[in-house]
Amino acid sequence: MELQQIRAFVAVAEELHFGRAAERLGIAQPPLSRTIRTLETELDVSLFQRTTRSVSLSPAGKALFEPAKHMLATQQAAIESVHRSSSGEVGRVRFGYSQPSSRDLTAALVTASHERSPGITFQLESSVYSEEGLERIMDGTLDLALVRWRKRPPLIAGRPVAIERPCVAMPNTHRLAARKQIRVEELAEEPFVLFPARPSSNLRETAMRLCLDAGFSPRVVQEAPDSQSVSALVAAGMGVTITFDSVAVGYDSRITAVPLNAPNEITQLHLAYRLDHQDAALDTVLDVAEAVLPTVR
Repeated sequence: MELQQIRAFVAVAEELHFGRAAERLGIAQPPLSRTIRTLETELDVSLFQRTTRSVSLSPAGKALFEPAKHMLATQQAAIESVHRSSSGEVGRVRFGYSQPSSRDLTAALVTASHERSPGITFQLESSVYSEEGLERIMDGTLDLALVRWRKRPPLIAGRPVAIERPCVAMPNTHRLAARKQIRVEELAEEPFVLFPARPSSNLRETAMRLCLDAGFSPRVVQEAPDSQSVSALVAAGMGVTITFDSVAVGYDSRITAVPLNAPNEITQLHLAYRLDHQDAALDTVLDVAEAVLPTVR
């Protein structure tokens, strides 16, 4: 059965008059009659009982009526869904982020996007570090990510939505915990807890670079896969860690975070996406982000 045949059948079934049904469909009556006869031939049934004065549904026609209306409704829903998708009203956005600081930003954007366009859904991935996030934006497995970079990668667009500064996190009982500020070189003899070298993270790279610039290589006694694990190990006295102030906010209450004396060491967190994307739903989310996550300077 073709949708044109179903549309013709429903029109006649509702009007019970071939002339009115043809007028409703905007066609002449003879083509409409031929369409109905073709449908009856294909189904090998009579759908209407015809007399010179009236048209009524046959038992087979009554059986087809509701399913036929459902078919037309499904077609219309499909058309409307395509139109909403092309206008950015519906769709799916795959969003990657990692640090606790990113979660509040993510929640704000997802909530505001849902309020504006409930038809847009998010696939959230919460353990995506910067290097991986950029790679996955490029290979198309992520649409959007909160990442850090020092130089914008080719084919990646984005803008800074948060500024982060380095600090050292340590147990509350640590000898340096009462300080207002710490120089990196004062940590030369400290044991460190850091993210692993792979997958690469901007946070680990920053910690390593600050230590090397201060003249020492950090003594890493334990690596941990995420901020919660780093926090737990530091709180338990395993070592200290260099992190960002926005990340340390989510650390264990047994931890003190002291700013590092590195006034020029400022990191920006970017909302990144592929420059040449053609996703209307992503464009809608990016419009929402302009208001919810304004650009920081």
